[in-house]
Amino acid sequence: MTTRDFPVVHDRGLLDEPETIAPLRPASTVMLVRDGIGGLEVFVLRRVGTMSFAPSVHVFPGGGVDGRDTSDDLPWAGPSVTEWSEVMDCPEDEVRGFVAAAAREVFEETGVLLAGAEDGSDPVERLGGREAAARSRQALVERELSFAEVLRDAGLRLRSDLLTYRAHWITPVTEPWRFDTRFFLAEVPAGQEPDGETSEADHAAWVRPEELLAAGDSGDALVMPPTRVCLEQLAAAGSVARAMAERPPTSAILPVFVNTPDGPVVRVELP
Repeated sequence: MTTRDFPVVHDRGLLDEPETIAPLRPASTVMLVRDGIGGLEVFVLRRVGTMSFAPSVHVFPGGGVDGRDTSDDLPWAGPSVTEWSEVMDCPEDEVRGFVAAAAREVFEETGVLLAGAEDGSDPVERLGGREAAARSRQALVERELSFAEVLRDAGLRLRSDLLTYRAHWITPVTEPWRFDTRFFLAEVPAGQEPDGETSEADHAAWVRPEELLAAGDSGDALVMPPTRVCLEQLAAAGSVARAMAERPPTSAILPVFVNTPDGPVVRVELP
């Protein structure tokens, strides 16, 4: 284990013990990556400043698990739920939700669809093209349709083989909103391009991990510890192939807020 201290991004009296600890909500986030001219690039969103949780912070696409994500009628291809359960050290019903939420949230927030048809045809075209895909995204956001329904209606299956598991972070107990978040990695499928058209973000871009880390160090960007650690790993990998091949330790990480002589910090024990 390695102990590291990080600057506090938002100071909201988080050193105080809460009267009650907020319940954990399962969530997934995905590092979408590609090989750019200068090396590996990752797609990031900047959350709007009015958000209750992590306002103005740079994040990877993601969000909470919808109860319908756990449905066993979700069309599925690639490593099975049982195989994912072993990789993630997690019950199968929870694993299905985490993996489905990862693919669904990426589609909702970026338009990238981690799914495929048996005949190998373009998944967005199977939905009816970009305009039809945009309507499907909105229906998912408004919870008018489940991800399983969107895939089944288009003859598509979630492709779990496009994802690799990277990390498990739990929000500190002093936070008013808490998440049990699983981090995944995915290369953007050929022919698709993320757009970041989501009401939860006011800016979206491809960045080199080193550049966003430097912006965080200078104060030009807000980067929370989980994102920072993941960016450091991507920077060290340097390419999509190396990043996708890596299998970093994934035991749960629970940060704590600590008051030090130099001020409050977020302290984590990294596996």
